[in-house]
Amino acid sequence: MSNTTISVSGMTCNHCVAAVTEELESLKGVTGVHVDLNGGGVSTVVINSNLTLSPAEIGEAVAEAGYLVVANEA
Repeated sequence: MSNTTISVSGMTCNHCVAAVTEELESLKGVTGVHVDLNGGGVSTVVINSNLTLSPAEIGEAVAEAGYLVVANEA
């Protein structure tokens, strides 16, 4: 089990949180997503998974939801 913490810009509301959560939860191995929303700023997202996720696949999932990963740390 691993946790990956990312910072995402552009999220402003619970709809944004739901969109990002849905895209990340669709990734293989993801068991949970927790978003600490900072409306209009940079929000912290913690991804729980039982597989190693690449920064590229995380970035693509967040982009699919319409947002941008501004920092990514294991």
